[in-house]
Amino acid sequence: MSSPMTPALLWQPPANARSSSGMGRWLEWLERERGIVLEDYDSAWRWSTSDPEAFWASIWAYYDVRSTTAVGRTLEGSGIADARWFPGTTVNYAEHALRLTGRADSDPVILAYSQTRAPVTVTAAELRDQVASVRAGLVALGVKPGDRVAGYLSNIPETIVAFLATVGLGAIWSSCSPEMGVRSVVERFGQIEPTVLVTVDGYRYGAKSIDRVEEVAAIRAALPGLRRVVVVPHLDERTDRIPDALSWADLLGYEPSVEVQPVPFDHPLAILFSSGTTGPPKAIVHGHGGLLLEHLKLLGLHTDLGPADRFFWLTTTSWMMWNYLVSGLLVGSTVVLFDGDPATPDLGALWDLSARSGTTYFGAGAPYFMACRKAGLAPRTSYDLSRLRGIGSTAAPLPESGFRWLDEQVAPGVPIGSVSGGTDVCTGFVGPSPLVPVWAGEISCRMLGAAIAAYDTDGNELVGERGELVITQPLPSMPLGFWGDSDRSRYRTAYLEHFPGVWRHGDWITVTERGSCLISGRSDATLNRGGVRLGTAEFYSVVEELPQVHDSLVVHLADDGGGPGELLLFVVPAAGEQLDDRLRHEIIRQLRTNLSPRHAPDAIVAVRAIPRTHSGKKLEVPVKRILLGEIPGQVASRSSLVDPTALDDFEALARERAASAADQP
Repeated sequence: MSSPMTPALLWQPPANARSSSGMGRWLEWLERERGIVLEDYDSAWRWSTSDPEAFWASIWAYYDVRSTTAVGRTLEGSGIADARWFPGTTVNYAEHALRLTGRADSDPVILAYSQTRAPVTVTAAELRDQVASVRAGLVALGVKPGDRVAGYLSNIPETIVAFLATVGLGAIWSSCSPEMGVRSVVERFGQIEPTVLVTVDGYRYGAKSIDRVEEVAAIRAALPGLRRVVVVPHLDERTDRIPDALSWADLLGYEPSVEVQPVPFDHPLAILFSSGTTGPPKAIVHGHGGLLLEHLKLLGLHTDLGPADRFFWLTTTSWMMWNYLVSGLLVGSTVVLFDGDPATPDLGALWDLSARSGTTYFGAGAPYFMACRKAGLAPRTSYDLSRLRGIGSTAAPLPESGFRWLDEQVAPGVPIGSVSGGTDVCTGFVGPSPLVPVWAGEISCRMLGAAIAAYDTDGNELVGERGELVITQPLPSMPLGFWGDSDRSRYRTAYLEHFPGVWRHGDWITVTERGSCLISGRSDATLNRGGVRLGTAEFYSVVEELPQVHDSLVVHLADDGGGPGELLLFVVPAAGEQLDDRLRHEIIRQLRTNLSPRHAPDAIVAVRAIPRTHSGKKLEVPVKRILLGEIPGQVASRSSLVDPTALDDFEALARERAASAADQP
């Protein structure tokens, strides 16, 4: 629920923001070139969502998007379900990523840090040359437009090269990080039937070496359509550890003779997979033009990145934030990669990396920042973060205490860009703007072109009250569909049925009177106490503030008979702590005091670990379904979790509950 009081103002745009920021310069261009005068951000957002054709045409023109065919209409179709953007145009994402506007051939455009090998620097010229050679090599392997190339790869330069080479041909890219087990990889790649697999042989995570040769063999055996496997010798320099595999050096040895292939605006670029936390992972197809325009807008205008920036985001190749990071190349930024354990040798590792790399924009999941805060880190006193001019947070709501820690202990006076979006659109649709203040605990604004609203159950728009997050106008980066869903019926069911013709995203959102936003958790993980709906993020912001609690998860099990049901809170005690009556009473007291008596759980249960995906998301819905008696293997894949054993305690509790219910007369 939104606070009746205005939260603390942590940052506000400088007086020269209009002339010094990417968004301000776009507004000046819009006035000069198009005669459109927009006085402030709110008026710009309203124009961008009321006239999406003119807005997206301006992004195309401002960033000089190239097409081999004439640009006609911006948008065809009568709604989200049948929207067609820039029909008749041909583009290629890779061409624009390799333009590297504002960069000289000798400039570094990738800085890669790894716990497996020494740092790697790739210049603009080297990136273009490597992509061109691998593009020719893929053609020699028989890859054609529309074929799928899969990567079982770490966050290393070779992954970016393989991605750009693939999509430059008009083939379709998809990737999973090697932290994922065989089952999770096969249930993803098995849907899309790749013809080529590019893989590492293993990696290091902190002090531990993790060999993946056996896993690659099992994945290969489960994908009968594979024609070739290409191995990047990451853990071991030997190239013969995976039998009958082509080495990465072989691909780099091809003469760069194949040009970038122009493709229709809506030609498939990449297949991203949902986390699988609410069922089998969805194979979400994104197009060249949609991600190109969306990421130009998001990174160039909202994140305010350009050729002078070094852009870092803590991510793996399984998460949409990897695509977001790579798109830094679209605006000429140097992308900074990290491959390994962010807590080795301690949680200061990434702040040290930021100082060494000269990072100007540092992004990570909110759980990482909160872990640093809980550990008592003060990075600004230990590392030279003087080049840092922006901080990004996503994956979970960043509470007010997280904002304050970043402002006080990391980079005082630097804007904090809390972002929320999703794999479904491969972007953020609420986040920062260099023209909008930052309020502690809030997301600054709805992003340009994103017609975001909060709806009540009847589809009425709410302001200042929590409702379902919806998008009422099409976005170019809305997916082309799900792989294999030829009639798009699954797509419409997933997003457009609840409020007919309106995209329902599945989150709770509050849009304040100022235009800022609060995300309160998943709407499909609703906690309903006496008719009052509670957001899970509210619980975590209180419970995880306690030093005795390391992590937590809350679920509500509804009563089919109409009763209040059960509100269950699971906690992982901090090291050296235990969940005793004293801690239980303190948790309940804090929830009653800081939230309401309705937030007091019926039971508080200690567990060894909270199940999380590799992007940091808690498995609230799968845990709820397991406790309600569903088969665990059908609601969550263990191999997609950071800790595959994290569901054990919940499965044991479900068995106990089932046995107890069976004993009842």
